[in-house]
Amino acid sequence: MHLLAEQHLALIDNLELLARQVVEGFLIGLHKSPFHGFSVEFSEHRLYNPGESTRYIDWRVYGRTDRLYVKKFEEETNLRCQLVIDASSSMYFPEQQGGRLRKIDFAIMAAAALLYLLRRQRDAFSLATFIDHLNYVSETRSGSVHYRQLLLHLSSLRKQPMHRQRSAAAAALHELAEKIHRRSLVVVFTDFLENIAEAGFEALYAALQHLRHNKHEVILFFVADYRHEVLLDYENRPFRFVDLETGEQVKVHPRQVQQSYRQQMQQLLQELRLRCAQYRVDLVEADIEKGFEQILLPFLIRRQKVA
Repeated sequence: MHLLAEQHLALIDNLELLARQVVEGFLIGLHKSPFHGFSVEFSEHRLYNPGESTRYIDWRVYGRTDRLYVKKFEEETNLRCQLVIDASSSMYFPEQQGGRLRKIDFAIMAAAALLYLLRRQRDAFSLATFIDHLNYVSETRSGSVHYRQLLLHLSSLRKQPMHRQRSAAAAALHELAEKIHRRSLVVVFTDFLENIAEAGFEALYAALQHLRHNKHEVILFFVADYRHEVLLDYENRPFRFVDLETGEQVKVHPRQVQQSYRQQMQQLLQELRLRCAQYRVDLVEADIEKGFEQILLPFLIRRQKVA
């Protein structure tokens, strides 16, 4: 593991310090935010012009002045951001040995850094987690008290034992799309393993379309241990593979199925890239062996350059 990644993993029990170190370093020399608001807020009044829509007439002002004024709106500078984390059992892979980063650790540390950045920008933020349903959804607020409450919840995710909690990312995102009533930035951390095993990514695509149809901007972090989960790169001996979400087991020699497995995974990933581009979803392929900083900071820099 990279030395810097080891140092950050050692700080994971102090998420606020970890987030501050990462984000403060990133913000040096930064001239504009990687995230921008896109909802609208009231700006000023102007006189009503006969013949135009009466939808935005301010009737309270009319009652005081006996003159018709229309409300003008402008783009809001503050953002509403919803962070969403898959907390199913497969996200706790690999086993926490020798300071190894798990997928859930990556998601937690990246989410903490984003929360710190959003708080600095005085944006409103919330946190949701899901297994086979949304099992936690916070309110959307700004401020230090709300920020620390969400950090405490993130910390609690690390300590939860694996109890074969199954994932249903698509169903959870559909449910979330129905709950978010104002246009938001939605950032999702998941490994999509249930989609790969059962129905490809079709159900996921429908959920992404639901969010985009509701005018949300979506950033999708595909969190994986690429060496083991995408490349099936294991020692040259038989292994017993256990599904962390169902407990099902299969004994197989990885080298015997490695080529066909890799081909299938590459086909699925290529389709995921194409669909995300089609739906204008920002896809981030996050290999946890690179460490969360090596994924998050280049992503933020890229966002800042194109914003």
